[in-house]
Amino acid sequence: MKKYIIAFFVFISLVKVDLYAKEGMWVPLFLQELNEAEMKKMGLNISTEDIYSISQTSLKDAIVIFGGGCTGEVVSDQGLVLTNHHCGYGAIQNHSSIEHDYLTNGFWAMNKSEELPNPGLSVTFLVQMREVSDAVLEGTSDTMKEADRQKIIDDNMKKLIDEEPKEEGNQVIIKPFFSGNRYILFVYDVFTDVRLVGAPPSNIGKFGGDTDNWMWPRHTGDFSVFRIYADANNRPAKYSKDNVPYQPKTHLSISLKGEQKDDFTFIFGYPGTTKEYLPSDEIKLITEVENPVRIKLRTLRLNTMKAAQNADPKVRIQYARKVASIANSWKKWQGENRGIKRLDAIAVKQENEKNIQRWVDADPLRKEKYGNLIPSFRKLYEDMTPLRLKYQYYREAGMGIELLSFASRFSRLIDLLNEPEADMEKIKKASENLKAYSEGFYKDYVLAIDKQVSADLLSEFAGAYPTEQLPEELQSIKLKYKGDYVAFSNKMMDKSLFANQKAIEAILDNPSKKAAKKLAKDPAYKLALSFVEYGRTINEEIKDLEYQSTALRRNYMKLQMAYDTNKVFYPDANFTMRIAYGFVDDYKPRDAVKYEYFSTLEGILEKEDPNIYDYVVEDKLKELHKNKDYGPYADADGTIHVGFTASNHTTGGNSGSPVFNADGHLIGINFDRNWEGTMSDLMYDPDQCRNISLDIRYCLFIIDKFAGAGHLVDEMTLIK
Repeated sequence: MKKYIIAFFVFISLVKVDLYAKEGMWVPLFLQELNEAEMKKMGLNISTEDIYSISQTSLKDAIVIFGGGCTGEVVSDQGLVLTNHHCGYGAIQNHSSIEHDYLTNGFWAMNKSEELPNPGLSVTFLVQMREVSDAVLEGTSDTMKEADRQKIIDDNMKKLIDEEPKEEGNQVIIKPFFSGNRYILFVYDVFTDVRLVGAPPSNIGKFGGDTDNWMWPRHTGDFSVFRIYADANNRPAKYSKDNVPYQPKTHLSISLKGEQKDDFTFIFGYPGTTKEYLPSDEIKLITEVENPVRIKLRTLRLNTMKAAQNADPKVRIQYARKVASIANSWKKWQGENRGIKRLDAIAVKQENEKNIQRWVDADPLRKEKYGNLIPSFRKLYEDMTPLRLKYQYYREAGMGIELLSFASRFSRLIDLLNEPEADMEKIKKASENLKAYSEGFYKDYVLAIDKQVSADLLSEFAGAYPTEQLPEELQSIKLKYKGDYVAFSNKMMDKSLFANQKAIEAILDNPSKKAAKKLAKDPAYKLALSFVEYGRTINEEIKDLEYQSTALRRNYMKLQMAYDTNKVFYPDANFTMRIAYGFVDDYKPRDAVKYEYFSTLEGILEKEDPNIYDYVVEDKLKELHKNKDYGPYADADGTIHVGFTASNHTTGGNSGSPVFNADGHLIGINFDRNWEGTMSDLMYDPDQCRNISLDIRYCLFIIDKFAGAGHLVDEMTLIK
């Protein structure tokens, strides 16, 4: 096994360093072996030990998982954290109301007593990572059934996690790499007392809204500020007034020098998911089958929600986070499809597969081992495609209806109440969890919006398949209402207990078998349960195919590495700590168009439109611009730079990631990719793929000069 593991890295000695190589999300554990030479030649001035180390303090000790899907960075010795505005959006929205509209007006704590707690929000520090492939794969073989193999792997991982020394606040997980050919164990510290310190108004933090999302040039001040609190021993603790600001092992130094084209940069963070090594059949399924359906169904939801937001300021606040979440992937999928088509990526992958197959067939031993691998994908995807499409209709249309998604959460409580001998402890816990969730649901729920969304989505779902292929309850609705889904949705939601907050609260305060029967007969619950059963059936039908896919992809990863020994492979992103590096760079999105690598405050004023919420410019910002009151945050050209582009390979999860210069100083906060490069999750194009970052100087300018919160800047270490 050890020889097999080492073989993955043998080819590094054969690699000629390419000074313009930009693709890759690299595991910091292996930076010294795989990347240091290249990074140094590209311009890095510090060692990889300064970036990641478990024997000394390094930059990794200031990088956090923010919440459940973003990155953040510690920028003071008092636990101050920067991340994106859109990463802190949920916390900002939860604290917002008509009376205290922090989304519109922003929020700034002028002292620590004004900082706002956020139940459920956490930040997570990596303590260490180490490879455990031998131990995880012990007892497995490629000839055993995939389900049996996975059972052994799961048992091995559980044993390793149980045996790992832990202290209060630790979390230990193991994740697969290279399609399950390798495994790495991670130990984390999880802090759950995280308080909101500052956020710019939305017309800075979300300037341009969904229109500018994924687009360049961007002029969005996409940042928010939080603080980590700990107990008296500087360890993770639940929220308490007695907690104190966390004292980090280190915090980032911030450069005020700015960036120039071709400057070396690197990003440190937690990219979510990429699929760079998939076969052509999977790319075709994603871009030609799944994405079009998802885009169409989300368009219907967004049209209804945005119209309601535009008509009512209260609804604008209530649906701000939902619309942002729905629209983010919706727009990304459109860009992804365009990019894959422009690259002719499916044909490129197919040609590469032909070359690999010819190479396999040229050697009897390779042919015996891999001869049927690529052809096996063809048959697998013929069977998998219709099931995956049905599953998208279930998720996007069925569970896209808010009331149905909410009602489906009550199934466990109903089951517990219907057991012959009720377990009151479990019932109490389930009720309390639902009560907590219900509070947030009703706070941001508008029945009229959901009625229209329901009618639109059910109509699309019912029209996509013959009646007999639909969820059982939807079959009855289709026949009974003869296609009038508006009438059905109105009637269902008017009758449903789940649309009545007081009725649901009363049931959760006093759960009983009688209440369970009432809920089980509820029209929204019956339809939700029918959808859930439909999804469960699809999952059962697809399970064996997924096992086949897992085995094929694992072996296909081995095959690609064996075929291309001159390539340095990086593992797909899986929301674990990674390094990406490249250069500050411009790009040409299409014929006769070239984009500069930076945007400025002047561009904000050019986009101003007081009649459009997303393009309103604050009077204070205009005044600062008019008076050129920029403090130390202007560029050498005398302007305020807002954002910049670089060729670092990023994806979702990199939101909020720190962008460093060659000296390891913070110069930006990553928040997006360019629309032309959103296909980088599937195929990277060095000519088009750019990450978009907030210039850290604009962030400080807003905190200091706009918000008057210079006390926060005073906490930071600035390099002039």
